[in-house]
Amino acid sequence: MSTPVSAPAPPGGARSAVRRRATQQHQQNVANQRPSSTRAAGAGGSSSTMLKLYTDEAAGLIVDPMVVMVLSIGFILSVVALHIIAKITNKLIGN
Repeated sequence: MSTPVSAPAPPGGARSAVRRRATQQHQQNVANQRPSSTRAAGAGGSSSTMLKLYTDEAAGLIVDPMVVMVLSIGFILSVVALHIIAKITNKLIGN
């Protein structure tokens, strides 16, 4: 008599099957937590997260717009001055 042939065991055994099942469940949970549209995510209009960025309750460094303007103009002027100094020294020292 011949012995019946049993189906081969899945690669990795039972532990691997448990991991696959846990991974699938995790992926389903993540997919269910994501908003299904950009409107639901807040990209289509005002949302509470966007409004928090521009209020006084926002955590972080608060800088006056005038300070930003003065610093940016000062940076631009320093770059221009360095270019002028480089041109003058190049004419005096170099060819």
